[in-house]
Amino acid sequence: MDNKFKKRIEDLRNTKKTALLGGGEAKIARVHDRGQMTARERVEYLIDEGSFVEHNLIIGYLEGIPADGLVAGHGNIDGRPVCLYSQDSTVKGGSIGPMHGFKMYRTIEWALDMGIPFIGTHDSPGARIPDMNSKSVFGEAMEKHGGAIFYPNTQASGLIPQISAIMGSCAGISVYSPALTDFVFMVDKTSHMFITGPSMVGVVTGETLTKDELGGAEVHCKISGLADGRFASEKKLLDGIKELLGYLPQNAHEQPPVRDVGDDPERLTDELTEIVPSSASRAYDVRKAIRCIVDGGRFFEIKAEFAPEIVVGFARMNGNVVGIAANQSSIRAGSLTVDSSDKQTRFMRFCDCFNIPLIMLVDTSAYLPGKDQEHKGIIRHGAKVLYALCEATVPRIGLVLRKAYGGGNLGMGVIPGQTGTDMLFYWPITELGVMGAKASVELFFGDLIRSADNPDEARDQLLKEYGERYANPMREAASNPFINDIIEPRDTRKVLIKSLAFLSTKRKPPRYPKRHGNMPM
Repeated sequence: MDNKFKKRIEDLRNTKKTALLGGGEAKIARVHDRGQMTARERVEYLIDEGSFVEHNLIIGYLEGIPADGLVAGHGNIDGRPVCLYSQDSTVKGGSIGPMHGFKMYRTIEWALDMGIPFIGTHDSPGARIPDMNSKSVFGEAMEKHGGAIFYPNTQASGLIPQISAIMGSCAGISVYSPALTDFVFMVDKTSHMFITGPSMVGVVTGETLTKDELGGAEVHCKISGLADGRFASEKKLLDGIKELLGYLPQNAHEQPPVRDVGDDPERLTDELTEIVPSSASRAYDVRKAIRCIVDGGRFFEIKAEFAPEIVVGFARMNGNVVGIAANQSSIRAGSLTVDSSDKQTRFMRFCDCFNIPLIMLVDTSAYLPGKDQEHKGIIRHGAKVLYALCEATVPRIGLVLRKAYGGGNLGMGVIPGQTGTDMLFYWPITELGVMGAKASVELFFGDLIRSADNPDEARDQLLKEYGERYANPMREAASNPFINDIIEPRDTRKVLIKSLAFLSTKRKPPRYPKRHGNMPM
C-alpha cells in the first residue's frame, strides 16, 4: 500500500472515529449523568447486534457537526429489517439543520421504498438557528427538508408502520413529525412535547408551568391522547417498540407475523364466568377477560391511560395477530365518549390498514349523556367511529358479553346486518335494548308502578316481562339471522379462533372507486 492510500485511510478512520463520538466525551458524560442514553446507544439497544448500517456518517465533518446530529440507517429487529434514525442531543442540541432534516427525510423515504417499518427516536428542540455567514449553496437548497419530512410521513401513512420514541424535550417542528406517525411512546419525567416551551408560554400568557405540566408524558398519555404509551425508562420504551413490532406486518401488502406460543386453540375459558359478573350493573376489569381469551394471556395495550372506558390493543389467537376493542365496565360503565371515539377510531383504522382482524368485546351502556359531551362534539366524534366501522375491510367479529344499549350498539358495530361486522355472537346473559331494563321500565311504566297497590311487586313483574321480551338474546337470535350464535363463555376462545380462520380469506375491495372519503373530523 502506497503512502497516499495509507494517509487517506488514516484520515477516514479518524474522521469516522470523531463522528462516532458525536459532541464529544464530555457531552456524552452529561447525557449519562441525566440518566439517559446517547443517540447511538439507543440504536445499539434497539437493533440486532451487528446489523446496523449507517448512512451519511461523514456529513457535517467539515463544519464540525458530526453526522449533523442525526444517526440514521437501517438494521434488523428480531431478524426483520427496519429503517431508523436517532437524534443526537450532544450535537447542536439535536436541533434540525439542513443536512439533519434531509437525513430524516431520506430515512423515511428509504423505509417507504423498501416497504419496511420506520422508527424515529426524537430528542430535539426544533429547527436550528441558521448560520447567517454560511455560503453553502447546497445547505441553503436543502433547508426545506426540516419541514419537508411531513411529506414522506404522510405518504408512508397506511403503507408502512411508523413508530416514534420521544426521548427528551421536543418542541416546534420536532413534534409534528412524530404526531403524524402511527405510534408515539414517551419516557415518564424525561420526555416532553410542546409547540412552545414553558418560558415562551410564561411570556405570552403569564402562566408558570414546568415542562412536565405543559407537555410531559403523563399529560400526553392521559389528557391529550397524543402518546400511546408511557414507560419508566428508555430501555423499557425501546423494549416496548420491539414488542409492538412483533405484532405488525412489514407493510400494508403483507400479513402480520404468525407465532405459535403453545396455547391450545381448543382451550376452554371457564374462568370467564368468574371474571365477568352476570349482573349488568357490576363492574369488572375487561383486561382480565381479554387475557383469558388470547394466546398465552399476552395483550399489548395501546393508549392505556387515555379514555380508559375503552380498551384497545394487540394480541394473538392461535398464533395470528388480532386487534381488540373492548368496553371497560369499571370506567363510566363502559360508556362511549368523545375521547373513546377518537381512540377507537384511530386503532380500528390502523388495523384495517395493516391486515389485522378486529374483535369487538361489547359491554356498553351506550354514549355518555350530558351537556359536556354534547358540547365537545359527541355526534361528530361518534360519527368517526361509524365511518371507520363501515370503511373497514378486514375481518371483524362482535361478541356481546353482557349488555349493549342504545347507540352503543352502533358504536361497537353490533347492530345486526349493519356497519360491516362479519360475525356476531352473544353470551346467554346478554341484555339488549335502547337502555337497561330497570331504566326502561321506570321510563315507560313509572306511572303504572306508582299507582299499583304493591309498587315493588308491580315493578318486579314488569322487569321480568320486559327482560323476557326485549332483553333476552335467545328470543332475538331465534328470529334474527344476522346473529351467528349464542355461545357459552367457556367456548369463547375456540369460537373466535374458528371464526377468524374462516374469515381469513375474506376479500372485500372498495365498492365505489374514489380518491378517499371525507371522515367527519
